[in-house]
Amino acid sequence: MRLAPRISLALLLFSLASASTTLPSQSADLSSPDQLKEEIASAPCKDTERLDAVRKLFERMGAAPADIAVERFKNVENLVISKPGLSSEKIVIGAHYDKASDGCGAIDNWTGIVVLAHLYKSLKDAALNKTVLFVAFGKEEKGLFGSSAMVRAIPKDQLDHYCAMINIDSFGLAVPQVLDNVSNAKLRNLAADLAKEMKIPFSSASDNADADSSSFMKKKIPAVTLHGLSNEWASIIHTANDKPSRVNPMSVYLGYQLTLALATHLDRDPCGAYR
Repeated sequence: MRLAPRISLALLLFSLASASTTLPSQSADLSSPDQLKEEIASAPCKDTERLDAVRKLFERMGAAPADIAVERFKNVENLVISKPGLSSEKIVIGAHYDKASDGCGAIDNWTGIVVLAHLYKSLKDAALNKTVLFVAFGKEEKGLFGSSAMVRAIPKDQLDHYCAMINIDSFGLAVPQVLDNVSNAKLRNLAADLAKEMKIPFSSASDNADADSSSFMKKKIPAVTLHGLSNEWASIIHTANDKPSRVNPMSVYLGYQLTLALATHLDRDPCGAYR
């Protein structure tokens, strides 16, 4: 697939200055690029340490230990935090915490986990219409095991209550983008419109790659995968080069801003708007 080239520092700084004035007003606790960078630097390089590191990260973001649940299925564990809204309608925001065998999995996908946790920090005290589920999926690299298990566990009569799913996978190299082949077209267009409004550079492309959004799309739950990969991705992802020093924190910050705007917009829209 043709992805966006690396973004220049000047372009990023322009985007930051432009986007900061249009973030959702209900987001009371916005994170800074330095805060994201600090958490990216602590990416665990051992897969066995990742789940516990996710738990500790959410606790640093203000989650009470009692609010953090680990849902155990036959062969995978997902970490879930529920932020109740005024209704039982749900938005899922997810990112996988596992990594490939090589490298530290800093870009793929500790950046996604860091964005997910900071989104929780930004929204945990907001008055929301819908319930938001923040989910760290296990074993995405083995075949979308975590997201598939979660979707299979949803009762059929509850599927219509799941309004949308946002999947965050691999920011850190380029501008925010949508992986078209695993994303709902209406959500892709919404992301593009929000990026334009916020003056955030934006792109999209298709690839043979799969992502956790696919598990939700198969159940007709509108879903979108956001990433920030460049054309250099193949020399970094799933290799020893996937380490914190290769992450551009400004790219992650733009992804955080866009995802936050997308989530708050979905909270306001009717549940069936993107089906």
